[in-house]
Amino acid sequence: MTEQPLIRIDNLSVAFASEKQEIQAVRGVSFDIRPGETLALVGESGSGKSVTAHSILRLLPYPQARHPSGRVLYQDEDLLSAPEKQLRKVRGNRISMIFQEPMSSLNPLHTVERQINEVLFLHKGLDKQAARARTLELLDLVGIPDPAQRLKSYPHELSGGQRQRVMIAMALANEPELLIADEPTTALDVTVQLKILELLQSLQQKLGMALLLISHDLNLVRKIAHRVCVMYQGQVVEENDCAELFTRPQHEYTRQLLAADPSGEPVPADPAAPLVMRAEQLRVWFPIRQGVFKRTVDHVKAVTDASFSLQRGQTLGIVGESGSGKTTLGMALLRLTESQGLIECNGQRLDGLDQRAVRPVRRQFQVVFQDPFGSLSPRMSIAQIISEGLEIHRIGTPQEREQMVIQAMQEVGLDPDARHRYPHEFSGGQRQRIAIARALVLKPSLILLDEPTSALDRTVQSQVVELLRELQRKHNLSYLFISHDLAVVRALSHQLMVIRQGEIVEQGPAERIFASPQHDYTRQLLEAAFAHPVSDKSASV
Repeated sequence: MTEQPLIRIDNLSVAFASEKQEIQAVRGVSFDIRPGETLALVGESGSGKSVTAHSILRLLPYPQARHPSGRVLYQDEDLLSAPEKQLRKVRGNRISMIFQEPMSSLNPLHTVERQINEVLFLHKGLDKQAARARTLELLDLVGIPDPAQRLKSYPHELSGGQRQRVMIAMALANEPELLIADEPTTALDVTVQLKILELLQSLQQKLGMALLLISHDLNLVRKIAHRVCVMYQGQVVEENDCAELFTRPQHEYTRQLLAADPSGEPVPADPAAPLVMRAEQLRVWFPIRQGVFKRTVDHVKAVTDASFSLQRGQTLGIVGESGSGKTTLGMALLRLTESQGLIECNGQRLDGLDQRAVRPVRRQFQVVFQDPFGSLSPRMSIAQIISEGLEIHRIGTPQEREQMVIQAMQEVGLDPDARHRYPHEFSGGQRQRIAIARALVLKPSLILLDEPTSALDRTVQSQVVELLRELQRKHNLSYLFISHDLAVVRALSHQLMVIRQGEIVEQGPAERIFASPQHDYTRQLLEAAFAHPVSDKSASV
């Protein structure tokens, strides 16, 4: 790693214009990124991490955003004042970016092959055959199973983790000098996280590529970063070598971040509580049709013969790799995906009901989706989004609904005065909190939480875990908790279900499985999540 910086950010400030006042999102940030180095930007949601990174390639919503001060120097050229033609040569070619929310970054109308090929056509001038070969190589590198079969897939046909891997493949296509990774492993399970980290590190050694890592996952930062910048309220409050920062943090805020891992025990549960949900031999198979007459020749076996029961006031943790069938199982239980088998909620059979008959029951079970930006309407204010369910179910007067919205926002740590703003005005973590508030405001008996903390920093994760515990205690709520973050699962779950390739390989009391896993796959997940190996980062220096 040479001493000459690849990128130098000098006294960068970012301001956003609003109707009433100008908001200072970043104030006087300065740091360097050297060739072959991994620099991590860490901090809470809204601290200015992503805004700082997006400024490098001028990806902010101009002219609403402006830079009162600062320079971003790349090869002695200030990218903040560079002409658009020059920026196009740099974007996606010499400097690439992995965005936080793949579903909103990928084109829903284009196949995986077309989206990756576009990068190769524009910057490498490859023909169709060469681009296809390179795309297959990239998909294999980032761990997409059966890459040849996935070339014709559209983003909605992939799991959240698979969509994120496609984004990583696009970013690495041209072997950039700098890769900006904005929460690159947010949607990935722990085993794939390790594989992606190893991939990024091997590419650094091979290409001398620098990496700007934006993350709230401090375990990830500890494994891969050379240096760390801690941001708080738009400023860098501490910068140090990774090992030094984790062993001897200097700033009080840094110490708070390092002490914020989710912990504690699940809420004490009543073993005699009634069942809130039961499933027997639940199956979700998607037909594969071929030929002129579209005959079914095979099935994608997303979920096969799943059976379980969940008592009131308890949490069932559902874990497994991306594409294992976790989310499909959850959607089937809520009758949002067609399935075969028994589904019973609060003593009422749901599997035989049509969608019209299920609708009145929906107040009893709510869902928090994995991708908050994709699940929030960009045309609705936050108050409208959170109160939509109240209006549909005709709960309260307009004044009472507004108070419910305010209370829900306070519970998830959002300023109620921001309820008239829109989703694009919030950070990724703040948008996830809005989605949680929307589910909580109806006070259901069962909530499906599909990666509810994946977009949240550790301090907010701990707050949300404690909030979910408190709500469970107060309202006797039941949770179906889908997550790849086993630390959060352990802090909340009474029961645990481990899924691999659509089949349940192990299930039972969470405490027993965490202490003594029986299946090899369960042991692999736990080792990947809690071993915390520190790689030889000096190899890329």
